[in-house]
Amino acid sequence: MTFLGSLSRAAALAGLLLSSGFVATPAFAGPTEVALLKSYIGDWRGRGTLIGATTESVVCRLSLTQGNQDKVNYNGRCTLAGTNLSVAGTLAYVEASRRYEAAMTSNATFSGIAVGQKRGSGLVFNLRDRTPDEVGKEMAIAAQISLHSDAIGVTFEVVYVESGDSLRAEVPFSR
Repeated sequence: MTFLGSLSRAAALAGLLLSSGFVATPAFAGPTEVALLKSYIGDWRGRGTLIGATTESVVCRLSLTQGNQDKVNYNGRCTLAGTNLSVAGTLAYVEASRRYEAAMTSNATFSGIAVGQKRGSGLVFNLRDRTPDEVGKEMAIAAQISLHSDAIGVTFEVVYVESGDSLRAEVPFSR
């Protein structure tokens, strides 16, 4: 496996935080959907592992705050081997499509929208995308964020299509 640069690791972390941003789509949700989103408002901390050519610790912070209308905004930051990644976005329930959506932008050229589904008493957001890295090599990205009670779990994987090299991260968050 070849060494993957710090910007590639930052893209992986962006997926992690997404998987912990969102699009400004009109959201007119019922009180149950809004209450579920708002139940995650607060400050979260996570510590996990990024596995690629090497294994590295990842330390993250995530803050969810009240947004406009029935939306929840989030801002997050992860640190890995001296590299900082920041992400920001919005969580919303979009009544027109009858689904939860999360939109994200990052400082690592990664952005996207994840679709969420209610599972049990929580939410699970999934994102799949293909995008070039900083030198134009195609990456396949898969991310999942699970919100359950007093925990958030993020799993993120990047596979470089040409070489098959990969990065995988798992970070559990708690309040």
